[in-house]
Amino acid sequence: MVRKWLVTGCSSGLGRALAVAAARAGDDVAITARDTAALSELVSAWPERVFPIPLELRDAAQCEEAVRAAAGQLGGIDVLVNNAGAGLFGAVEEVSDAEVRDQLETLVVGPWRLIRLVLPLMRARGRGHIVNVSSVAGRMTFPGLGAYVAGKHALEGMSRTLAVEVASQGIRVTVLEPGGFSTRYGTSLAESGRRMPEYTAVTAETLAGTRGMADNPGIGRPEDFAARLFDIVRADGPTPLCVPIGDDAYAYLEAVEQALREELTAARALTQGRSPSPATAP
Repeated sequence: MVRKWLVTGCSSGLGRALAVAAARAGDDVAITARDTAALSELVSAWPERVFPIPLELRDAAQCEEAVRAAAGQLGGIDVLVNNAGAGLFGAVEEVSDAEVRDQLETLVVGPWRLIRLVLPLMRARGRGHIVNVSSVAGRMTFPGLGAYVAGKHALEGMSRTLAVEVASQGIRVTVLEPGGFSTRYGTSLAESGRRMPEYTAVTAETLAGTRGMADNPGIGRPEDFAARLFDIVRADGPTPLCVPIGDDAYAYLEAVEQALREELTAARALTQGRSPSPATAP
């Protein structure tokens, strides 16, 4: 079966690796980037399988045109991969209203919009697969990345709800939670316009680690990410809704789950296990 993909954020990193993997597998792929010149190498390598489309996720009209163009070029859309994203570094107090809105437009509103646009097409075909690329940050926190963490948490919450809503329509939903991968995410990470010395010590490690991801040979390769995504899309039976990608992702999230269990136990003891205070006693 030749699958028809719409993949966002293909100029580099995970999206580019996925586009290559799909084309090599004989699938047809509509690939997007803000500047399609960054996609020329992919188009030259697979001119009959790869179709470049300009897309700025924060532009509603461009999103509509991108879905229309992809469906027209491919003859439908079987798989939507919401991969495009951007990061913002700054402590919660440092980040402005405008910066928060911009981050959430890219990480939540844009993907939500594309999903809304492709669902009627998938429903008409009686099948489809929506893949939202989140992060381990969708279930944990990193000091200095509050806006990014908020966006990924929101993306995962929406995805969990969507999965229940469309299950009876033959449409699958998958959330991928990559750990560390060697991409340009760290080098392209924007910094908030306001920086406060009160937060330097608590956020410095996050910034240094994120900036160094692109040149770190000890973390995941985009090609491995693409291979795991293909395993999920091609699986015949049911697959988990949320899938961590990378050994470090499992280590991170297992620690998060343990901490949440401990927190829940402590909360229960605090709210259900103590005697009423004198002020509230009958």
